[in-house]
Amino acid sequence: MHWAVRMGVGGVGLLICFLSFRLIIIPGDATRLLPKYLSFSSANSTFRIAVFADLHYGENAWTDWGPLHDENSDRVISSVLNMENPDFVVYLGDVITANNLAMPNASNYWEMAISPTRNKNIPWASLFGNHDDMAFEWPEEWFGSLGVPSIQCSSSQSATGCEQESDCYFQGTTRAELIEMDMQHNLSHSSYGPKSLWPSVSNYVLEINSYMHPELPAAFLYFLDSGGGSYPEVISATQARWFQQTSAQRNPGARIPEIVFWHIPSQAYGKIAPSPGSPIKQPCVGSINLEAVAPQEAEYGIMDILTNRTSVKAVIVGHNHGLDWCCPYKSLWLCFARHTGYGGYGSWPRGARILELVEEPFAVNSWIRMEDGTTHKFS
Repeated sequence: MHWAVRMGVGGVGLLICFLSFRLIIIPGDATRLLPKYLSFSSANSTFRIAVFADLHYGENAWTDWGPLHDENSDRVISSVLNMENPDFVVYLGDVITANNLAMPNASNYWEMAISPTRNKNIPWASLFGNHDDMAFEWPEEWFGSLGVPSIQCSSSQSATGCEQESDCYFQGTTRAELIEMDMQHNLSHSSYGPKSLWPSVSNYVLEINSYMHPELPAAFLYFLDSGGGSYPEVISATQARWFQQTSAQRNPGARIPEIVFWHIPSQAYGKIAPSPGSPIKQPCVGSINLEAVAPQEAEYGIMDILTNRTSVKAVIVGHNHGLDWCCPYKSLWLCFARHTGYGGYGSWPRGARILELVEEPFAVNSWIRMEDGTTHKFS
């Protein structure tokens, strides 16, 4: 099957033109301007985005199956990139399973996750999920008769174990350290975001400019940190106000379409979700509905702000590995991506949500590209 859908609610379509990307620099932001813009090659072209969700690199790295899962995830990413040839990639959180990683290893596994995209010279943007800086969870079996296994704590040490006891500790790599490492790559459009939003990191906006009028924005992409790991699973009131103020400043009158990405679904997803295990029926679309929504712990105003802003067309999330549906909610669409990585729970086939954005007229089509090469499409 092949899934392509033009998303519209109450006459307001998800009609978006993704033309030329530019990173917005917020005062006090720990980011840098990118060396060049991304743009459509012509006014009639499309711009394709692959969304990789819940990769979970580094899970159970001390076992035989952990590294095998990472190899399988490499295969899924490379397969999707080869088949779809996207212009841009979004890493939608839970890139790594930090609760299984020694601190010096976390950045190595993050690099492993972005390597297939970087090697194909495809630009990307990242945000955080609940596992990316989660505290290390000591496996109970390590304290049994077999003891703690030999663990390679960094690439400079031998595969037989740590050279010094002080090299082996499990404090985790912080969100700030991970995003700063990601941002060092020229192809990365990721950003730390305003320091005033701490402890959340990866709150930023990308401005997408028109091919015909490169000096004018045609759409905005917002990335928000939905928490988890080192702090509660929420989008704070401070983040909500930041979005409200920034969107009003960048897009006065809400004339230009906006799409929002974060990792953990808001509680609004649970209000519109199809009954777990039931068929996905119109007006929702999708191919997998095999679990209940696992939402954020609370809401502090972000959904009210989004639904009262007519320019916001969709929210894209991950977190639930057994869901890939999209459903209308008031004036916008709430969508899940698709579990991409072999790490994490669930044995459902892996894939990635694809967004194909048409410049003229403004439109976006979406489908799921599966690891076996098939696509899921619904009319």
